[in-house]
Amino acid sequence: MKKTVFITGATSGIGLGCARKFAANGDRLILNGRNLEKLQAICQELAAQGTETYALPFDVRDREAASQAVASLPTEWQQIDVLVNNAGLALGLEPEYEGNLDEWETMIDTNVKGLLTMTRLIVPQMIERNSGHIINVGSVAGDAAYAGGNVYCATKAAVKALSDGLRIDVADTAVRVTNLKPGLVETNFSNIRFHGDTDRAANVYKGIKPLTGDDIADVAVFAANAPEHVQIAEVLILATHQASGSVIVRK
Repeated sequence: MKKTVFITGATSGIGLGCARKFAANGDRLILNGRNLEKLQAICQELAAQGTETYALPFDVRDREAASQAVASLPTEWQQIDVLVNNAGLALGLEPEYEGNLDEWETMIDTNVKGLLTMTRLIVPQMIERNSGHIINVGSVAGDAAYAGGNVYCATKAAVKALSDGLRIDVADTAVRVTNLKPGLVETNFSNIRFHGDTDRAANVYKGIKPLTGDDIADVAVFAANAPEHVQIAEVLILATHQASGSVIVRK
């Protein structure tokens, strides 16, 4: 059955992988991102393949813009079956006592408060219909801190706690909640973290075959299409030579 899937941060990485994989699954997509040009290009790409798409550009950190955008959806796009809370980022690797306060605020506003905003805007309609699925993109970093990860790890620990809390809150309904916890995924994640230092970003994946955005998207699509009585609550997805957030064997 065709679903309406709302994906935040859909212009790159895991979000883009989810857009393409859900499209291949035959679903219709509401795609969110800050970069309108990229968003429109992705919608055009998928529309050319026969996928119904709707571009909804806004920054998840801006609660008012998010509220207005969701409220502006045409009637035929208002019933959202799957919400993929993917928008997120990491900035810097400084010790906590030397961290950049502005960067911390950006991570918290995006990874935690943005996820909460979207959950608050979309989930009530799922409760009313007694149907829906929230897929939060967390991280292995949410299981245990690693050197330099401090605030980023804390935001992903929050994603885990918020996913678990929401799952408890909706347990008396047919709404499902999934927390995906990727390890090393080769996207523009490290490039953003290192402020465009391509060489430093490349070293993160040196000596190991990392995951791709498509790998994580495959798991998201699988979870969304599990039988109605099956709730895939949490999935840790690691590269073969990665054992945890801090144990990586490079060859």
